[in-house]
Amino acid sequence: MSKPINIYEAKTRLSELVERAASGEEIIIAKAGTPRARLVPMRNASGPRQPGGWEEGVWVADDFDAPLPPDVLAAFEDDES
Repeated sequence: MSKPINIYEAKTRLSELVERAASGEEIIIAKAGTPRARLVPMRNASGPRQPGGWEEGVWVADDFDAPLPPDVLAAFEDDES
């Protein structure tokens, strides 16, 4: 681990610090000598995402978008303010 870099210096050298982090170095950013943040490389994604996969695990009722029963609707519309 490298020595902490103060926040002002980190702002002025951000591009360089990002490149160092991308190459695997962990950069600690400090404010008034106290570590406040850590700049680390991004992890590689496991691969492209595949849509779907829940086709057999989700069920939507036929009346999903039917009007609510009057008592339930009244609870939502009750305005006592």
